[in-house]
Amino acid sequence: QVQLVESGGDLVQPGGSLRLSCAASGFTFRVNFMYWDRQAPGKERELVARISPAGGVRDYVDSVKGRFTISRDNAKNTVYLQMNSLEPEDTAVYYCNVRLVDSDYWGQGTQVTVSS
Repeated sequence: QVQLVESGGDLVQPGGSLRLSCAASGFTFRVNFMYWDRQAPGKERELVARISPAGGVRDYVDSVKGRFTISRDNAKNTVYLQMNSLEPEDTAVYYCNVRLVDSDYWGQGTQVTVSS
């Protein structure tokens, strides 16, 4: 079955950096777009970034452009989100997401808290 396991969330000060990882299994990772979503307290889940199967297409929500970088390692079935210059507004649970023919799938999420 499809499994997405996120890791790397933590408490970090404003201006700090984190690298999130998502290990995927149960589907053909290398042929699928991968997505990072986030959900802040009291807010709807939003798409943060996406990456094409070979990594040539990378899109970001405006609020993270220039600060976040999505990448993937198809040999390891892993997608990453490098987050720099973190702001309190980035505080959220971050989810890895894949959209397959039968359904969309998310992991359990990893908590990122940006606070001094």
